[in-house]
Amino acid sequence: MPLGYDVYFGSILAGVTDAVYENGLRLSIASTRHEHAREVQLLAQLSDMTDGALIILPEQSGDELERALTDDYPVVVIDPLLPLGDRVPFVAAAHRRGARQAIDHLVTLGHRRIGVISGPPGWMATEERREGWRQALGGAGIPADPMLFVEADWELGPGAAAAAQLLELDDPPTAIFGFNDAIAIGAMKAAHERGLRVPEDVSIVGFDDLPYATIVTPPLTTIRQPLAEMGRAGLGLVARLLDSRRPEAPQIELPTRMIVRESTAPPRRIV
Repeated sequence: MPLGYDVYFGSILAGVTDAVYENGLRLSIASTRHEHAREVQLLAQLSDMTDGALIILPEQSGDELERALTDDYPVVVIDPLLPLGDRVPFVAAAHRRGARQAIDHLVTLGHRRIGVISGPPGWMATEERREGWRQALGGAGIPADPMLFVEADWELGPGAAAAAQLLELDDPPTAIFGFNDAIAIGAMKAAHERGLRVPEDVSIVGFDDLPYATIVTPPLTTIRQPLAEMGRAGLGLVARLLDSRRPEAPQIELPTRMIVRESTAPPRRIV
C-alpha cells in the first residue's frame, strides 16, 4: 500500500461515519482493492442490500457509473479517479486551486525554476493539478519548461527517482512541487542522498497534509486536502438524494489550504 493510503481512506471514512450518525443512517463498508471487476460486482451487490452508495476513488468510468446511478439508488463518488459526466454526483478537493497555491507560494519566495513531479497521467487529480501549475506559472510570467516536469506514481520510490532526474539536470530546479506528500518526501530523500539541504539548496512542497508531513525532517510544506470534510459532504449528498431533494451542487469542490512548514525558503541562487 502506498505511503499514506491508510490515512487517506481513514480520514475520509471518519467524516463519513460522523455524518452517518448525524443523519440517523447505517453504514456497510466493502473494499474494492482497486480492482475494477471487484468494484463492479460489489456495487451490484450493494444495490440489492443498501439504499445508496459512496465510492472512493472508483476504478469505473463515468459511463459505467452513470449506468449504475438510478432515481431509486443514488451513487456518489468521493475523489474521482477518472473524469465523470455531469450526471454523477461527486465530492473532491479543489485540485487546480491547490496546485496554484503551491506554485504561488514558491514564486512569492522568489523561485522561478520550479520542478514538478506529477501523479500518473489520466487521473483527475493529476490533470487538474497540472492545469493549476500551468495557470500559476502563466500568472507569474514564467514559461512552463518541459524539462522541469516529470511524471511518477503516487509513491515515495517513484517520487525519489523523479526528483533525482530533476536534481541531476545541468540547471536543476531551486524548488520541487510533488503532486502528493509521498512524492514530495521521496524528493526530500533524493535531495539528502545528493548532499543537498532542504530548504537551503532546494525547497520542496507536497499535496495532502497527511501526518507523515509533520514527522519528516524538515517538516513538509504542503497543501491540505479536506479529507474528512469530503467524506461528510459525500454522505450529505447521498442523504439528500434519499430524501428526494436534488442537491444544489451535485458536483462539489472543497477548498484546499496552504500549510507552510520548514521545507520551503527563498532560493540561495538567482535564476
